[in-house]
Amino acid sequence: MSRDICDVTRAKNGRPVHAGRRDAVRLAALLTTAAVTGVMTHLLERGSDTSSLPLAAALSAVAATLLVATGVRARWTRRHGHAPPSSDTGARPRSPERAGQSEPDTDPAGSATPRRAQSVLWRMRTTVKDEPGSLAALCTALARLGVDILSLQTHPLAQGTVDEFLLRAPGDVDGDGLVDAVATAGGTRTWIERADTHDLVDAPTRVLGLATRTALDAAELPLALRQLLGRCTIRQLPGAPAAGGRGPSPVPVEGVLEETVMRLRAPEGGVITVERPYLPFTPTEFARARALVELDARLGPRVPASHDVLTLPEGNAITVRRADTGDQQAAKEMHERCSARTLSMRYHGPVKDADRYLNHLLSPRYGRTLAVQTASGRVVGLGHLLWDGDETEVALLVEDSWQRRGIGGELLARLVAMAVEAGCESVYAVTQASNTGMVAAMRSLGLPLDYQVEEGTLVITARLDASRPAAPHLTGPGDLGDTSAP
Repeated sequence: MSRDICDVTRAKNGRPVHAGRRDAVRLAALLTTAAVTGVMTHLLERGSDTSSLPLAAALSAVAATLLVATGVRARWTRRHGHAPPSSDTGARPRSPERAGQSEPDTDPAGSATPRRAQSVLWRMRTTVKDEPGSLAALCTALARLGVDILSLQTHPLAQGTVDEFLLRAPGDVDGDGLVDAVATAGGTRTWIERADTHDLVDAPTRVLGLATRTALDAAELPLALRQLLGRCTIRQLPGAPAAGGRGPSPVPVEGVLEETVMRLRAPEGGVITVERPYLPFTPTEFARARALVELDARLGPRVPASHDVLTLPEGNAITVRRADTGDQQAAKEMHERCSARTLSMRYHGPVKDADRYLNHLLSPRYGRTLAVQTASGRVVGLGHLLWDGDETEVALLVEDSWQRRGIGGELLARLVAMAVEAGCESVYAVTQASNTGMVAAMRSLGLPLDYQVEEGTLVITARLDASRPAAPHLTGPGDLGDTSAP
């Protein structure tokens, strides 16, 4: 049996192999054999002559000493466990703070329980050469820092591979330390940011969840793309702008990928542009985004069919539901019943052009729309939550005869709650300084507001708090409180 096979056999149950102890036992056995052989040879050749016996006794004494020393050392090792020196493991020296956090502590019962340093989650990307051993070198460098790799995705490139990690690192290892370790192991173009518990969901599960949300609601597409690709700016330009003029340049069916910008053909014409200046897109991300857009195009326009029936203070029942382009004719009829002042406050332009914006506003591709409908089926109010790149706009229109009944405030509260659910940091409303009803509705949200006034146009921005509902709103049958909203 070779030495390597013997070592593996002895260590298969977790027992360490000690080369020094093994050599000492072998040397003692060799000395004992030499002493016995010498005595036997002497007796056969010289009979009763004892002149060479002292040498044999000395060899036997040395062998016995080695065996005793080896036994004492083995017993001491079993009683006093020890760790290998850092030079054997490659571990970096621990700081006093780190050593204090990782040393065993003793509970009241007297048992030793280890204390662990508070860990931090990181998301990291780095580019490595597409050759055997490159990933192993990265993992080894991270292991030296005590970093745990929770998940790994690989994005093949024409030259090299982008490895995306979700890491749990000790609290005393910062981002710079991780980047330096990866650079030493051969990683280039490294990007890193703090992660949270939401990133612990594995990629296939997350993509399937986004696909399900998109299948249920066409308005989810831009939100799904943002969650799929991280922080990015998404803009969808219609093929034929509502205000007239030329549309965006068309893109091929397969889309276009240009480093930090991807352009995809929108499901109903036009172009979806996704920009992420801080991190180039990989072909894998481009393929995932394109598949999500293709799924949305195959399913066509769709909105959830849920609705809420509410009761106004005077006793009239109204229904609040999602709206889409199928409500365009009902919205036009509402425009005809609205005064010129109401329409001008809403659209900030010629009243005759109001109908031209409806197809865009009602399309779930650009946001979410809530409609207020009477018991007879007449639409008397519309509320829009519009995706505007990195920002989100809210807009309200309530028919004159139905104003000051709390409808505008209810619509606004529901729209802001949708924005909170979508992860928006703020919403803004564009109105006129004379529109006291819209100003009162924004104030009723109870959120921090910023005001900007430019040439009679008032922009009110509400900063959202994702940790709580944006504003109380009714989700089922009930009474609608009286507010001064439009």
